[in-house]
Amino acid sequence: MSEPQVRRDKTRYLYLAVIVAAVAGVAVGFLAPGLGVALKPLGTAFVALIKMMISPIIFCTIVLGIGSVAKAAKVGRVGGLALGYFLVMSTVALAIGLVVGNLVDPGQGLQLTDSAREAAAAEAAKGGESDTTAFLLGIIPATLVSAFTEGSVLQTLLVALLAGFALQAMGPRATPILTGVEHIQRLVFRILAMIMWAAPVGAFGAMAAVVGATGVDALTSLGVIMLSFYATCLLFVFVILGPLLHVVARVNVLSLFSYLRREFLLILSTSSSESALPRLIAKMEHLGVSRPVVGITVPTGYSFNLDGTAIYLTMATLFVASATGAPLSFGEQVSLLVFMMIASKGAAGVTGAGLATLASGLQSHRPELVDGVGLIVGIDRFMSEARALTNFAGNAVATVVIGSWTGEFDRERAQEVLSGRDPFDETTLLDEEHESASEAASKDAVPESVR
Repeated sequence: MSEPQVRRDKTRYLYLAVIVAAVAGVAVGFLAPGLGVALKPLGTAFVALIKMMISPIIFCTIVLGIGSVAKAAKVGRVGGLALGYFLVMSTVALAIGLVVGNLVDPGQGLQLTDSAREAAAAEAAKGGESDTTAFLLGIIPATLVSAFTEGSVLQTLLVALLAGFALQAMGPRATPILTGVEHIQRLVFRILAMIMWAAPVGAFGAMAAVVGATGVDALTSLGVIMLSFYATCLLFVFVILGPLLHVVARVNVLSLFSYLRREFLLILSTSSSESALPRLIAKMEHLGVSRPVVGITVPTGYSFNLDGTAIYLTMATLFVASATGAPLSFGEQVSLLVFMMIASKGAAGVTGAGLATLASGLQSHRPELVDGVGLIVGIDRFMSEARALTNFAGNAVATVVIGSWTGEFDRERAQEVLSGRDPFDETTLLDEEHESASEAASKDAVPESVR
């Protein structure tokens, strides 16, 4: 138990350093605008380091993500319902983020760069049909490995999808290869974690440059996007998830959240919903959801049911595009966000994965906008708590809803638990329980009652 605590403490220092650096950048931008603008290469260098990791991250997460989908699909009715539910909820979250982001338009008026606007105008002047043909042909790499060497994100995505489905078709013989990809993914994420320690420098340079160039307008826009993001997450949780939970399971969402209050506090202190995974599994079983349903839904949801992340990617993308003076058309918004929804699977809980996904989406569709990611670094910490809390709330609701749909939810027991008459015993939360629930997720068969 001591080792995870050390990792969380180090991450907390990193987040604190980013906040201090962002505030220092704002001060430099106000007091010495010329110096602030001159510090822009610091933010650009950090974004370049993130871009360097895009292709390997996309490849590893997609290949392993397809394996996770196949594993979930094997468990019959529960797995199918879970994957279908996650797809619908992610789409709803994206839609809400699109609506709010377009209505608020927090980056309007900043006009951080002229190059992005000029590039967008040049793209619009091209012929539509030939442009589309060239775009589609450009997705196909010259060789299987050239996608990685040339840094083409869409080509990497194509190769990853082909590799994932090929490994899935190989059956048990693909296990050693998948194990190798898992090890490579650990290496890639370890490198990403090392790069994230340069985030304070990147945040300092980016914030100094934007404040030096635009003054108070930058702070206003950053405040607007943060408040808009918080409001959108609350809207999704209480207008979408709350009524759904009441209609399907006859459970009050506030009662459920009160039952999970310790987990919410844990997430708030760590900015990661991963820290509450073992407790969520134990508490959902105590609430009255059967172990097979919990063992399938919760681990799968942590990779595929990232509602808060979907909203974050939506609003951050619209903000960067608007702030750089090159807003996205509706078609571009939809295609880019579908790409991000796919690319983000399997990277949940990894420090910097959200920024990498955001950068990869912009790189694949509008490379001239990638430099705007540096501006998000300075406020990412303030948005990460709401993102993690929304992800966790979505997975808690999903577990109860899917348990109700499959007839594996004891509503009477839930009433006893939520009323406080059958409190959760903290001493029963053991690693063995977590492991047994996780093992249930990997079984090829489940009881007939949940098939």
